[in-house]
Amino acid sequence: MSKIVENIQLSNGLVLEVWNLSRPIAADTTKVELYIRVRVPFEKSHFDDPGHFDLTRRVFGPEGIYEYRKERTFVNNADRETVFAELLNGFRADALPYFERADFPRRFSLNRHREILQNPWKYPVRLPDGDAT
Repeated sequence: MSKIVENIQLSNGLVLEVWNLSRPIAADTTKVELYIRVRVPFEKSHFDDPGHFDLTRRVFGPEGIYEYRKERTFVNNADRETVFAELLNGFRADALPYFERADFPRRFSLNRHREILQNPWKYPVRLPDGDAT
């Protein structure tokens, strides 16, 4: 039952994808799930050091993906569309302005680089010796 509901063109040039990943749990209930995905291309201008840009691209590829999920379980089938609309409206009110910010792509890119440095064992590309920046 997963399907894309909407693509939202953001003012910072990114596209926010809204997915409905809801699925039946039992004959009369549904797990209602809102899934948001934003693809953020890594750009040299996002980083102060070209080495940080290179490392981030080696680990994650040319873009990073920001994911957001919100779900409700055991929703009566008659209420599933209403509950999905509530989840989406809550996201629009609370989180959408954050994604619209002009500095979101840069901040996201820097966050991914920081994540590599803080958790190098999680990623298949090892840090070069002496790279602690």
